[in-house]
Amino acid sequence: MEFHVVDEEESTSRGARLEDLAPEPLLTRDYETRPALVYERLRERHGPVAPVDLLGVPAWLVLGYRESLQVLQDDAGWPKGLENWRARSEGRVPADWPLGPSLEVNHVLIQGGPGYPRLRGAWDTALRPFQDPRHPQAKRLKAAVTGYADELIGLLAQGGRTGHADLSAQFSRPLPLMAASHLLGFPGSQGDDALMDMWRVLDAGPDAEPALARLLVTLSELAAAKREKPGDDFPSHLLAAHPDLTVDELARELFMLLGMTSDHVGILISNTVVEVISGEGDGGVRHTLSAGMVRETMNRVVMRKPPLVNFVPRFAAADTPLGDYTIRAGDPVWVSSAAAHADPLFAGQTTPGSSSISSRAHLAWGAGPRQCPARELASTIAAAGVTRIVERFGHLELALPVDQLPWRSSPFMRGLRSLPVRYELSGTFVPEPLPAATPAADVPEAQDPAVKRRSSLWRYLTGLIRSGD
Repeated sequence: MEFHVVDEEESTSRGARLEDLAPEPLLTRDYETRPALVYERLRERHGPVAPVDLLGVPAWLVLGYRESLQVLQDDAGWPKGLENWRARSEGRVPADWPLGPSLEVNHVLIQGGPGYPRLRGAWDTALRPFQDPRHPQAKRLKAAVTGYADELIGLLAQGGRTGHADLSAQFSRPLPLMAASHLLGFPGSQGDDALMDMWRVLDAGPDAEPALARLLVTLSELAAAKREKPGDDFPSHLLAAHPDLTVDELARELFMLLGMTSDHVGILISNTVVEVISGEGDGGVRHTLSAGMVRETMNRVVMRKPPLVNFVPRFAAADTPLGDYTIRAGDPVWVSSAAAHADPLFAGQTTPGSSSISSRAHLAWGAGPRQCPARELASTIAAAGVTRIVERFGHLELALPVDQLPWRSSPFMRGLRSLPVRYELSGTFVPEPLPAATPAADVPEAQDPAVKRRSSLWRYLTGLIRSGD
């Protein structure tokens, strides 16, 4: 039996209250460029749970895989809901805290309390037609995403059948927007500006607060329209499952879905494309992957590079030992899926050739009763996009070495800033000379192809087209 001997100073610090510690800032330049080293440094110093400073607010960061499961699977012991945050109740969280805007929107991923079970049940009911492949809505969604992918590749191809492109800006980020417009039933091109504001909120920059205000106004208008005239879209299905939702409450739920089907899915597509390209012996895509192989590749990718690196906070319901510390009631606890996947106790069992842990044991979608309700939806959109890329390009290679690809980090997400590639289209793919709009909703305006071509997104994408080399 092994014993861990601690000195008096360490023992005292391990029992200290969070507010009495001097946690080191997490969101530093090192975290932006080399987060794995930051996690490792914290793990060496503190063990599987570490005190960190999140832009001026102290919190606990869970680094261990086992400890992450302990928190995620115990909703009573580690509830969500900002009302459980002791420092916030005591007025010790600054009013201008940059992460405040995204956490104050009380949607299904944030909410705690007695209203959550009914709301979560409504989400599961409303999403079922779009996530169950046997339903016509799911079939239409997959067909729409495939069509959107062809439109984006066709627009890129206006620069030539061979050339250079940024697959992040020209494919991975816009594709989920188009899928979100389909799901939410946005009229015309209204969803473009909404998603751009969603990105600003997720990046937690100086313009996050005004972006959130604009976004919620847009989503409130959409919610009111769906209450007045329901359709075959997610907002209408959610209202049918939970008729008591007010317009403001519905807008907050749409905010969550828009975020999940935009940045998260876009990052997953880019990361999987990098895996597909770099996994080929000659650096190019030489054969078509089946959908099943794409799904398995996605599982491997999120083990090493989960898009959602830190989950929204939970709070200790009572003083609870976790790792080498005692977490006091009301302390904020952030589970880091990226750090948990790098935990030697977990990562050592997922190395190539090891069958100890399935690639589906990752925490990219959370775990336990509050696992992401839209995980199958997001995976379907991402898999359809990746599959189309592999089918439509005869050759695809990175324009930079893998270790030189530029990354962007936020407190929640981590993805590529750009994905520069050299491409050659497949000989069997003949793009349309002008992309036609696929109607996002049963609104006459959305049936006019010119609406899409005038949209801010389409103008932006057109400006990125580069002539073939």
